[in-house]
Amino acid sequence: MDQSNVRLVKPCRNQLQMRPVDLESLLAADHSARVVWDFVERQDLGPLYAEIKAVGDQPGRPATDPRVLLALWLFATLDGVGSARALDRLCGEHDAYRWICGGVEVNYHTLSDFRVQHVKFLDDLLTRSVAALMMSGGVTLNRVAQDGVRVRASAGSGSFRRRKRLQALMALAEEQVNRLRQELEEDPGATDRRQQAARQRAARERQERITHALREMEHIEAQRRNKDEKGNTRKTPRGDSDKPDRRKAPRASTTDPQARVMKGPDGGFRPSYNAQFSTDTASQIIVGVAVINDGTDWDQLPPMTTQLHQRYGRSPTETLADGGFARLAAVQATSDLGTTVYAPVPAPKNSQHDPHQPRSKDSPAIAEWRIRMGTEKAKIVYRQRAATAECVNAQARNRGLRQFLVRGIEKVRAVLLWYALAHNLMREARPIAALAAA
Repeated sequence: MDQSNVRLVKPCRNQLQMRPVDLESLLAADHSARVVWDFVERQDLGPLYAEIKAVGDQPGRPATDPRVLLALWLFATLDGVGSARALDRLCGEHDAYRWICGGVEVNYHTLSDFRVQHVKFLDDLLTRSVAALMMSGGVTLNRVAQDGVRVRASAGSGSFRRRKRLQALMALAEEQVNRLRQELEEDPGATDRRQQAARQRAARERQERITHALREMEHIEAQRRNKDEKGNTRKTPRGDSDKPDRRKAPRASTTDPQARVMKGPDGGFRPSYNAQFSTDTASQIIVGVAVINDGTDWDQLPPMTTQLHQRYGRSPTETLADGGFARLAAVQATSDLGTTVYAPVPAPKNSQHDPHQPRSKDSPAIAEWRIRMGTEKAKIVYRQRAATAECVNAQARNRGLRQFLVRGIEKVRAVLLWYALAHNLMREARPIAALAAA
């Protein structure tokens, strides 16, 4: 067919266009970004404003409104965005993020700093928002489910070193710092001053990281000594028992010293953190957040119960946990705090013994726990654990909680608080948004 006479409308991409568009009309009235902004506007951000130094007629560049940064990270967490650079790009490309910014320019450095600098504020915000729900009846705290989820750390497996190697690296780092300092003092014009200062700063930071790794090594060795004193002996390797077992020697990371190698859900061993969430079973609202660098959950019931009491002035009536939390000492301590424990009773070494029958050495609380877990009522109650804790963990995974991009246990805790706040915001948007009116 002859196409010479066919009339077509062809693209012309170098033609200028004027598109008058206001940000307000870009989003639907029920868009989740508006829900996030409504929640943020109702919060008391006084602690964040108190840190701003650009006030009145004093010199200095005006600060970015903390409401914008808070809303951006809450919406980004819901959207599964965990990188400050990715969030920076979205603020210029995506209509929802542009609407939140409202013309305010942000950069990845400001976003990255804000995400981890205000842990206490985020922790208080979680407490205040859940307390408001408790006042309105949205959260009862009668029954909570606790579970741990192991999340891969930012550190790589190759960054872990044993003490001997760390000491050798420390000596090299000190030597490099001293050499660079001496070179700068003897001949300041030998190289560009800015480049020389950058090299010296990098060497100093490396020295600090190795120092932190050595300190963490002392903590690891102390924990192992405590376990050995309690009788938790480790298996000896095959062969000559007098030979040191290099596989069992403690190691620490030079990039994230507080991370620990843990067994993941797929059975592999990777540098990770153990994130702990406590969730109200009736509303599936996260009421408690913690993070540890221990791969087991054995001793985590009492600290979380204590945390909930400190947050809300009362301990939960009942707590549900899986078998990883069912250590006798932990059950006893949690019961002493006034909380009834629902957790599987470990199988006895002798299969002839009934695990739900009290032992002669059991305290009254342990005996009650054994008997309770053998009843049909306890089995029905315990079914709520998976429907609550596993659901919360799965939603966090779906929102990107698969690997931390920050380093250090305090920054990791900040990230977990963002996840908890975002989860609660979507779970009970209206009650949480009414915090200021409550």
